[in-house]
Amino acid sequence: MLVENDAPLAPLTTLRLGGPARRLVTAHTDDEVIAAVREADAAGEPLLVLGGGSNLVIGDAGFSGTALRIATEGFALDGTALEVAAGETWSEVVRRTVLDHHLAGIEFLAGIPGSVGATPVQNVGAYGQEVAQAITEVVAYDRTADEVVVLPNAECAFSYRHSRFKAEPDRYVVLRVRFRLEDADGLSTPVRYAETARHLGVEQGDRVAVDTAWKAVLLLRAGKGMVLDPADHDTWSAGSFFTNPVLTAAQYESFRTRPGAEDAPAYPAPEGCTKTSAAWLIDRAGFGKGYGSGPATLSTKHTLALTNRGSATAEDLLALAREIRDGVREAFGVELVNEPVMVGVTL
Repeated sequence: MLVENDAPLAPLTTLRLGGPARRLVTAHTDDEVIAAVREADAAGEPLLVLGGGSNLVIGDAGFSGTALRIATEGFALDGTALEVAAGETWSEVVRRTVLDHHLAGIEFLAGIPGSVGATPVQNVGAYGQEVAQAITEVVAYDRTADEVVVLPNAECAFSYRHSRFKAEPDRYVVLRVRFRLEDADGLSTPVRYAETARHLGVEQGDRVAVDTAWKAVLLLRAGKGMVLDPADHDTWSAGSFFTNPVLTAAQYESFRTRPGAEDAPAYPAPEGCTKTSAAWLIDRAGFGKGYGSGPATLSTKHTLALTNRGSATAEDLLALAREIRDGVREAFGVELVNEPVMVGVTL
């Protein structure tokens, strides 16, 4: 276990901004993770759990407690059952399942930055696939009960970009994630996303070679600046900064009365709700690709990504986020919600 004081956190995030942690602990085993959490809890100090840092906005003042960086390793595959340590890099796990083992189930989640342990928290999803569809169990340390628990999928309360772990952020620390993949003789799961189907030249519902699906997603993500590249400031982001709004029937009817909203994308959502596109709303509210003139701007490749052009502060980024949120609200009456976790700041 490595312990550092007054440690910079910005280099541990994909946005590359934010102040230092009073104390940074890097844990390489589950036992070290649990020991670090117990120590922080016993001292009554704040705890920030870090994986790949791809879904965080850390304030310029930093973090006054213990930041715990989970660097555990482990990839165990038995047939189509996969168990992965929380500290493993997600994009590398997807690559291995596809290219080394020719298994389907997470191939459309290629190129997503961050660690495995973060994926169930956010119920990471893209291109018509979510980790909730493949996760069977999550092994976590329950800080309230002071014990390791195994939560089956049905107890994780997965929904759109949400989970039990996100709802109770101070209770669970994910240690391992278990998946059930699919052996489809080298084929992908059915292509669900229209953009992916167009790119592949197939119909929605068709299957393609699993490595073909994986490569297609990487190309699509790279074209939007969503594959990490230290030399490309368009990738210095937290990915999609806002979630796609899910509107009740009444909210959707009100939204549809707004000038220009009649052409807005609309997708069925649970409980009679309708999901629309945050990227569409941002663009139609006047915030196009590359919007902004300061050290934080929208990506030149994708309107959902707020980027650090190299010298931005957290406050620079948040000022841009607030401008966009307020502009969308004024234009369409829809409140955008941030997807990244805020540490020491609020939108």
